[in-house]
Amino acid sequence: MSNLLDPAVLFFVFGVVAGLLRSNLEIPAAISRFLSLYLLMSVGLKGGFSLSQSGLGPHVVTGLLAAALLAVVIPLMGYVLLKRWLNKLDAAAVAATYGSVSATTFIAATQYLANQGIEYGGHMAAALVLMESPAIIMAVALASWVRRQQRNAAPVPTATQPAPEGAPLGVKAVLHEALTDGAQLLLLGSLVVGMVTGEHGKAMMEPFSSGLFKGMLAIFLLDMGLLVARQLPLLKGVPAGLLAYGLLGPLVHGALAIGLAWSLGLSQGDATLLTVLAASASYIVVPAVLRHAIPEANPGLYLGLSLAVTFVFNILAGIPLYTAVVARLWG
Repeated sequence: MSNLLDPAVLFFVFGVVAGLLRSNLEIPAAISRFLSLYLLMSVGLKGGFSLSQSGLGPHVVTGLLAAALLAVVIPLMGYVLLKRWLNKLDAAAVAATYGSVSATTFIAATQYLANQGIEYGGHMAAALVLMESPAIIMAVALASWVRRQQRNAAPVPTATQPAPEGAPLGVKAVLHEALTDGAQLLLLGSLVVGMVTGEHGKAMMEPFSSGLFKGMLAIFLLDMGLLVARQLPLLKGVPAGLLAYGLLGPLVHGALAIGLAWSLGLSQGDATLLTVLAASASYIVVPAVLRHAIPEANPGLYLGLSLAVTFVFNILAGIPLYTAVVARLWG
């Protein structure tokens, strides 16, 4: 209930309601982009300032290795399950979306932990970047394998077969797009700046990285609520089993992260953020890459599920749920 009464979360709910009412309320695209960049820079700086104090000890390496492992295991699990309901290309696209992460969900979780007085390591911002790309690479590899199988199974094309929407991107192009995405580079760059400048930089940037953060997050979540309302029509015709995956998949992925964090001895705050990352799904970077890398896949499936189902669940209920479970186990 305390999460639902958070002003930023309430602005998200208000945005959804305004969008469903077909209001002309909107956040200009340029301002929305600025808000996204501001939030990423703030999170990166805070992580860097924290790392400048704690250093790169064994606990940092352990947390990053746990994130890397989940970034490989989750999309593989998703693909094996989803190909029972979907064609293999759609299964690869949805698995990549859920194998990657949502920066907005992560940022909302850091704010929630701050409100609860739970400390976490700054290296978790690096874990966010680390978990972004592996799922994309795996999805492209799976799609290439599926296309090769399809060509071998149907060597003689017919004139009635529909042509693909566009030639898929090659692996090299996908790697470049995934690893040089501006949001990821900004987050990493801010992390490095924070580490290098330390306490001196923290004092200088405090009004920017902390004082404005809550208000900026509220406006950004208002915009996200409006976006969710616009994406809801994408869910028309989606099978009930897939809608259930949009809710149950994050819970299973989060449970895997909690078990891994427990076995590795991560701190409560780091375990919570690792769980949030594992339970989130990308709705910006991965869908943008998949439109070109796997043009045969249906965007309504992977974008509609990740944004209109999983993102909404995590913002309203998932983050406090994961935090409560970890607190109970670590307490």
